[in-house]
Amino acid sequence: MPAAPDRLLRRLEWTVIRRLDGQLQGAYRTLLRGAGIDVTDLREYEPGDDVRHIDWNVTARLDVPHVRTFLEDRELTAWLLLDRSPSMGFGPTDRPKDAVLIEVATALARLLTRGGNRVGAVLYNNAVERTIPPKNGRNQVLRLTHHLLQPAAPSTTTTNLAGLIRAGAGVARRRSLIFIISDFISEPGWERAMLELTERHEVIAIRLVDPRELELPDAGIIVVEDAETGELLSVDTSDPEFRRRFHEVAAAREDDLHATAKRAGIPLYEVSTEDDLVRALVRIVESRQRQRR
Repeated sequence: MPAAPDRLLRRLEWTVIRRLDGQLQGAYRTLLRGAGIDVTDLREYEPGDDVRHIDWNVTARLDVPHVRTFLEDRELTAWLLLDRSPSMGFGPTDRPKDAVLIEVATALARLLTRGGNRVGAVLYNNAVERTIPPKNGRNQVLRLTHHLLQPAAPSTTTTNLAGLIRAGAGVARRRSLIFIISDFISEPGWERAMLELTERHEVIAIRLVDPRELELPDAGIIVVEDAETGELLSVDTSDPEFRRRFHEVAAAREDDLHATAKRAGIPLYEVSTEDDLVRALVRIVESRQRQRR
């Protein structure tokens, strides 16, 4: 593997994985464990386990909490569905959304493979750019990172996330843990594909956002470009009326997105371009723990 993926992975292992170990002390099993379908064994309860898996008969008999373990607890297959559409290039020049996507995907893949699990990925930009079959080990993470560091294929059409979700459903043959990492700027109608995906798999949707998408800074007259279509437009960001209308449109878009996610039956976990990645992942884990209680 080239040096760049290894440098990035080593940095994340030092600045993210190590800190997660210290802050969560293994509780990120809540993030990484699938729901399971085949009971394989029983073991004593550990902090962070899903309380829904407690076997109350055994617990009462032994007077020690025990949980059922599933096939996925021992050999989990995870897929990362990664949106590389043009809108992902928005954000600060030193850390746009697509850079955050690389960090999140690499960190998750390393967390998973370090536990012996297999990770695959689908790279998507209005068409499947590449499918990386699931494997375990550090080299698999380096392989994924190598492809993510390559420029995305050019695209001038608006994103349709339904294509990415259906691509994931097509490659995940057995029950899997599926991460969808995207800004969820998309043509409408993807919730049906998401509902079908959640019927068979456990799905975690991570939305990447930049604060400037929601609150326009006062920067005077600027030229903005629609990343999806390439259209250019000159706007006066100091105009109070324009800022008011921008805020209304952004708020309406947020409401519509969250309503769509609710119809699709998934929570959206957000990671900002301004977030510390460790804090963001801890926030996601803690949120999932609350939901499972």
